[in-house]
Amino acid sequence: MPKKINITETVLRDANQSLCATRIPIEDFVDILDTMDKAGYYSVECWGGATFDSCLRYLNEDPWERLRTIRKHMPNTKLQMLLRGQNILGYRHYSDEAVRGFVRKAVENGIDIIRIFDALNDLRNIEVAVDECLKAGAEAQGVMCYTKSPVHTLEKYVAQAKELERMGCQSLCIKDMAALLSPKEAYDLVKALKENCSLKVVVHTHSTTGLGAMTLLKAVEAGADVIDCAISPFASGTSQPCTESMNYTLKQFGYDTGLDEDVLTKIKTHFAPVKKKFLENGQINPYVMATNADGLIYQVPGGMLSNLIANLTDMNSMDKFDAVLAEIPNVRKDMGYPPLVTPLSQMVGSQATVNVIVGERYKNFPKEILSYLRGEYGRAPGEVNPDIIKKALGDEKPMTERIHVPDELPEARIKAAEIIGCKPEDVSEEDVLSYVAFPKQAEDFFRYREEHKGVKVTYAIQKVED
Repeated sequence: MPKKINITETVLRDANQSLCATRIPIEDFVDILDTMDKAGYYSVECWGGATFDSCLRYLNEDPWERLRTIRKHMPNTKLQMLLRGQNILGYRHYSDEAVRGFVRKAVENGIDIIRIFDALNDLRNIEVAVDECLKAGAEAQGVMCYTKSPVHTLEKYVAQAKELERMGCQSLCIKDMAALLSPKEAYDLVKALKENCSLKVVVHTHSTTGLGAMTLLKAVEAGADVIDCAISPFASGTSQPCTESMNYTLKQFGYDTGLDEDVLTKIKTHFAPVKKKFLENGQINPYVMATNADGLIYQVPGGMLSNLIANLTDMNSMDKFDAVLAEIPNVRKDMGYPPLVTPLSQMVGSQATVNVIVGERYKNFPKEILSYLRGEYGRAPGEVNPDIIKKALGDEKPMTERIHVPDELPEARIKAAEIIGCKPEDVSEEDVLSYVAFPKQAEDFFRYREEHKGVKVTYAIQKVED
């Protein structure tokens, strides 16, 4: 009997986020959702990450309505989201009450699997989200953010997996955001995880450095249970390896993916003109479709690289690009080798840029780096350079306990009610959570929604009946 290997489709979230900054509106994919529901995917990643912010900020969509719409059209497929632990979907720590509320409402609105990570792999920062996910009846997928450094060893990853299992996670995701995981490293890591814990192992990588498809194949050979792929128009480059190609290859090796190739062709055919449109209007830069092997040296994720180029261009300082790129590993070492994933990737990149532009290392500190050095983001994987701490904080001692934020929900409900023009008790819990996560963007969207009440503006803000 062929060995079963499951495939998660990422076109509605990470592939979209990686290639065009999560700008695909629901009108561009709602007509294919019923077909996607018949593909045989293990799950479809469709929410979380940057989708929430992008819906409010750029697309004039209610992210909760988007989720309910997808759920309505895909009743037979597990829907999956990405959650940043105590950061929820934002870039700071939120209260435990906000985290629990967000997780609970995500599940109520249609999410089946929540992939929960912390940028520092500080598992204290995912405990609340995992606990609430389990209480809500969804699958809690714990994450190890994969990176390379003297303090990130195979033994430490195995220990982290055991801790995730102890916390109650039902599955484990190796999240290789910078495409650093080589085929051999994937094989060794997956094998070690399968030998030392009983969790399902999911492998998530990108094609940025050219290793992605080879890495997934070796991970499958080592015993991985699920791999993340993207339908071909939105595959490769800074996105995931191609769904159709991986399906074709795995079937030749005797694996059963459960995917219907005729349905995959229909999905591909639907998304091909969507990609063409985004290329033509400049929302997909050809740069992100290319292979960039420099990532294996600098460990810079594709999205971070794109942001760095944009920022230096805005400052008329692209002549400093190579110097900033070379400075990033040095800053990362000084900061205790944090994985370069949101929000740490942006923070390390900003500090490296400041060091180079100013012409003196650590003369100035971005406020986020100061917060990091105070311990407000959690525990660094390795030792932070004590000279840098002294220079930044003086005699102030970094905190060692997990930061606790006061409950923001009551005040958010009052402010949301003022904007919407109703009584606080009449504000939906979803709107309260939207305001907590992104106050300015939610306020703008609430006003937009009121102005267009009764007008069919986008499919996403129509009322979807259960």
